[in-house]
Amino acid sequence: MSDPRHDGLRIAGQVVGAGRAAHIAVHNPHTGALVGTVPKATLDEVRQAFAIAQAYKAKLSRFERANILNKAAAAVRSRTDEIAALITAESGLCLKDSRYEAGRVADVLMFGALEVLKDDGQTFSCDITPHGRQRKVYTQRDPLLGVITAITPFNHPMNQVAHKVVPSVATNNRMVLKPSEKVPLSALLFADILYAAGLPPEMLSVITGDPREIADELLTNPHVDLITFTGGVAIGKYIASKAGYRRIVLELGGNDPIIVMDDADIDEASTLAVSGSYKNSGQRCTAVKRLLVHEQVAAAFTDAVVAKTRAWTFGDPADPATEMGTVIDVAAARLFQQRVDAAIAQGARLLTGHSRDGALYAPTVIDCVRPEMDVVRDETFGPVSPIISFGSIDEAIALANGTAYGLSSSVCTNRMDHITRFVNELHMGTVNVREVPGYRLELTPFGGIKDSGLGYKEGVQEAMKSFTNTKTYSLPWL
Repeated sequence: MSDPRHDGLRIAGQVVGAGRAAHIAVHNPHTGALVGTVPKATLDEVRQAFAIAQAYKAKLSRFERANILNKAAAAVRSRTDEIAALITAESGLCLKDSRYEAGRVADVLMFGALEVLKDDGQTFSCDITPHGRQRKVYTQRDPLLGVITAITPFNHPMNQVAHKVVPSVATNNRMVLKPSEKVPLSALLFADILYAAGLPPEMLSVITGDPREIADELLTNPHVDLITFTGGVAIGKYIASKAGYRRIVLELGGNDPIIVMDDADIDEASTLAVSGSYKNSGQRCTAVKRLLVHEQVAAAFTDAVVAKTRAWTFGDPADPATEMGTVIDVAAARLFQQRVDAAIAQGARLLTGHSRDGALYAPTVIDCVRPEMDVVRDETFGPVSPIISFGSIDEAIALANGTAYGLSSSVCTNRMDHITRFVNELHMGTVNVREVPGYRLELTPFGGIKDSGLGYKEGVQEAMKSFTNTKTYSLPWL
């Protein structure tokens, strides 16, 4: 990889803006050391990227697209240590989480390569009604006429990028990507891996810059056909207000519960609760953000969660033994500290954690939490485990549904009647039984409702569908 301090934008694969005075510095959240700098794109450069993409007509065969994605997947697997080190350096995620993310990126590429080889059309015989004819109707999926804008967040610096770029490549589309200005280097490395694998550079440009300066152009440029965004609710709703007559795919926040019923295996449930709360420093839209536990097992479950939280090692993200690194920056850590302070002032009880050193915030457990407290009413995007007790399945469902979000959930029970009710009555995009809310394959449908999204799904298969237009045609058939 080239020295990131001298890196630039990737406009149709060309490095642009290296060494420019106007730049964004990327600092290690743990040490404060400079990791690299990236240029601040100008509006003219953004417009240039869209113009190049719009003018290019991709004609890669299915085999060629699959070959590019397979080569990139092999490159990612062979460079796991390098990729993990970069993710950890710019995001503060521990090496264990960063290595896992690199594996997920390779999976996205692999699934994209597999899916592109499938015939995605349908066939209908027309002689199936009294009004039918001797014809057949066929469908095929075509790339979009315009360009895709993709905007990605900081919490999965490369995997979120992969989930936008891979379906675009697989469907012969052209994309202009703006990664989070907090973690842009992983996105630039991913683009370079794809170029080296043979991707025509006109199919992907990576724009780094200040969203206050370039965001509106990314949303309203006349060449934009679809906007795909993963990030916060407020920005997602702003995008929806600006997009106009364009398709938008929004994967927004979550306030995901783990629901522990009175018949649950306490050891299993507490392990899921802790790993779901602290993996990726709690910075996942599908992290466990509320622990809803039946009052009959609340004491045993709480004791187990506290013990396992105290055993969860946190600190230097670059130490291979560390289980949790920092959050993205000091401001985020301070916010979590303030929310827990406010909950304690309102009657919650601190059981462990709640110490901060810069961007390092200790895994924290509080109980006696009430639904109206900010720590559980809003999305707390960090390593906080707030425990709320309930007395019946009706109350559990009401509590789980009682926020503005509807992304994912975890249910710990062995009773099929309870499982059936949770699957049918939870207002969530996903219900995982005896697993963390965030469990999924990179292939499978993923997304939420309410403030978590518009019901459109991501995951490789669903993203490929949303990135295409269905064309219907018919032929005589004797």
